Amino acid sequence: MFEASLGEGVELRPLVPELAEEFAAHMDRGREYIGRYVAMPDVVSDLPAARKFLKTYAEKTAADTGRIWGIWLDGTLVGGVLFRVMDLRMESAEAGCWLEPAAVGKGLVTRAVTAIIDWAIEERGVHRVDWYASSRNEASLAVARRLGMTKEGTLRAAYLHRGERYDMEVWSVLAPEWRAARRS
Repeated sequence: MFEASLGEGVELRPLVPELAEEFAAHMDRGREYIGRYVAMPDVVSDLPAARKFLKTYAEKTAADTGRIWGIWLDGTLVGGVLFRVMDLRMESAEAGCWLEPAAVGKGLVTRAVTAIIDWAIEERGVHRVDWYASSRNEASLAVARRLGMTKEGTLRAAYLHRGERYDMEVWSVLAPEWRAARRS
């Protein structure tokens, strides 16, 4: 399974069910911050839920329909990236991310998403990577811009989160665009 050193004490490694306790503790540290725009902290509410969530991704990994990685900074799990869905027949994947407050502003998500997009395009033959973010989530939209993604549009009131509807922006990058940007 793909993992990488991202430099400066940052490691990208698969989040597997055996790490459920560490994952649950991470969610506890970042629950409110992460949960502003992402449902994961509401789903991963305790240790059994963390195990169940990571087991679901282990099944996606085995079926080649999704992946999840943690971001460790100096040995502490501080965030992660994922392909929520992967459809290798259609050569597409949907990337996402999360980060606890202590790790914000260090470029960790951009480095981690760059690594998984490289892997998906070069190793798995993915042609299109999608990125969905709330129109209010400036940090996530900034990542899409830094990655060289193209905004394709806005899905109005598409995401119901904690009783509120959010517009979702749709961004993407295609393999030829990604490769050209990486070469320059």
